[in-house]
Amino acid sequence: MSSTFSLPASRTEVVLDEIRRGILTRELKPGQPLVEAELAARLGVSKTPVREALKVLSNTGLVTFSPYKGASVCVVDAELAKSVYDVRMVLEPEAVRRSVERRSPDLLEDAAEALKEASAALSDKDHAALSLLNRRFHRALYSGCGNPLMVSILDDLRDRAALISVVGWEANPSWRKEWTEHKAVLAAAKKGDAEGAAGLLRAHIGDFLERTLETIGDA
Repeated sequence: MSSTFSLPASRTEVVLDEIRRGILTRELKPGQPLVEAELAARLGVSKTPVREALKVLSNTGLVTFSPYKGASVCVVDAELAKSVYDVRMVLEPEAVRRSVERRSPDLLEDAAEALKEASAALSDKDHAALSLLNRRFHRALYSGCGNPLMVSILDDLRDRAALISVVGWEANPSWRKEWTEHKAVLAAAKKGDAEGAAGLLRAHIGDFLERTLETIGDA
């Protein structure tokens, strides 16, 4: 993480983004204690925005709190991976199916742009950028489903899903395979094939979970 940066309106948002990026790039390791004073000094802010950011990241599943040890980076196990991906497998393909049926050209354009940027990130081996673009691609496809609660639930899973993805990618860097699968999902969506897009996405999510469970041990 960078030691200094120019702060926009909300210090907490900047600190939040920096800590999230540190966790998702493995600069902050699983189980590592997150000491407010150390993070504040590293980021050049007071402890207050760090404390607020850690609370938000606890709610999204990247940080855990212990009454004795305080905050630490969440550790991914098979139970967590199954729980998160079980919800995704039920909700996300259905949300994408509805989005395609509703035909949201702006969202498809955003998904296509994320895919294009991911191609460049693949060439640069920029794993942090690939993780963020993966989130952006998926959200662009499901956010037009017309059900704000469904979108909110999937949004709430994004950090947990990203953390699980990082674990899978460490042992099996399957970025290019997933980029190809994303292309197929987007192509079906652009054709208006709602069922096809949903089916391809379901297979995409399921295959990744299977590979990840092989990596971390299927409990």
